[in-house]
Amino acid sequence: MGCLGALLFLLGGLGALAQICEITEVDSTLVERLGQRLLPWMDRLSPEQLNPSIYVGLRLSSLQAGAKEAHYLHSLKLSYQQSLLSNDNSDSEAKPSMGQLALYLLALRANCKLVGGRKGGRLVSQLKRFLEDEKGAIGHHHQGHPHTSYYQYGLGILALCVHQKRVHDSVVGKLLYAVEHEQHLQKGHFPVDTLAMAGLAFSCLELSNLNPNQRNRITVALGRVQEKILKAQTPEGHFGNVYSTPLALQLLMASLRPTVELGTACLKAKAALLASLQHKAFQNPLMISQLLPILNQKSYVDLISPDCQAPRVLLEPATETPSQTQVPEFIHVTLKVSSIFPSYRHSVSVPVGSSLEDVLKKAQEHSRFRYGTQASLSGPYLTSVMGNKAGEREFWQLLRAPDTPLLQGIADYRPRDGEAIELRLVGW
Repeated sequence: MGCLGALLFLLGGLGALAQICEITEVDSTLVERLGQRLLPWMDRLSPEQLNPSIYVGLRLSSLQAGAKEAHYLHSLKLSYQQSLLSNDNSDSEAKPSMGQLALYLLALRANCKLVGGRKGGRLVSQLKRFLEDEKGAIGHHHQGHPHTSYYQYGLGILALCVHQKRVHDSVVGKLLYAVEHEQHLQKGHFPVDTLAMAGLAFSCLELSNLNPNQRNRITVALGRVQEKILKAQTPEGHFGNVYSTPLALQLLMASLRPTVELGTACLKAKAALLASLQHKAFQNPLMISQLLPILNQKSYVDLISPDCQAPRVLLEPATETPSQTQVPEFIHVTLKVSSIFPSYRHSVSVPVGSSLEDVLKKAQEHSRFRYGTQASLSGPYLTSVMGNKAGEREFWQLLRAPDTPLLQGIADYRPRDGEAIELRLVGW
């Protein structure tokens, strides 16, 4: 076999291995039902509820929302341009965060547009300023931490990369160092979704070669990220947990270093993911928007050169069969807060199917319980409980007593009858 024949054989073998990490042959009805759960969210056009991730997920999927999709992008543009490009800095809290701006730039790229002109330049400059601020917070000797998170840091680099906008080597270097020296982080490791987002940023930089001086470090870091994600696979097949698996699979699908180990892990993850789909595990719009691309063999890295002509199936709103009116059944949930003095414990009665947020609202109506939330793209999250606000590098953790952390937020988790839910202030 000549050199060319050997090379083609090698590339063919690597391609076959890479295809193993694709979620194919998924029941189209399951995929359609998943997409239908996004349609009601596309009717929520208030600035605090607009979610660029929904648009990105649909554009990288095999599904489309027709005219509603174009209207949603128009609403995103109006909201983000008004809040980010305004010269009025009096309402800075209403301005999008670094992660929201990065997702908005991904949404623009998903529409096959590269940012340009005066408005586009200002968006890019703002995101670069965010990253420079985070770089400063991390510090010259890497002793600090981002104001937001390394997840948003990686997302910001990825968003600029798919628009072919170069960031300084020193900005990329902070993310590289964090992956190379995880021991300097709190608890000594990255969550799987953070690793995956860093890996997607590195994959884009490797393919685009925007930072050639960092190329060798990027390649090594990508291998390290892939290795750590594979080691984080659970016996059930998930990478980290069910909700971090879609982003992890996006990274593994985009991998340029397929191995037999990778293929085996992806097959196991596929089985676990399909089982989760059957059990309707995915209800949160952000999680759904990360899952839909991989069901279409796509990842965020495909936004380097998106295919806006690919055929997609038009989604129709889900139809529900009418059911007989029944008196709602009730469940009893115990709410506990031990991080305060005196501690709090109260039993709440709510209808079957209520969310944890419904439990908190009911407790606030009928007891001394008080709480505060802040909106995010993955739903509301707790910022204060009983007047105690989470400080810097603190958060209110949700646990199913005695010590099982919840994987969903307050709007998504549905408690069962007799459960005890604890709210615990912890550091990170």
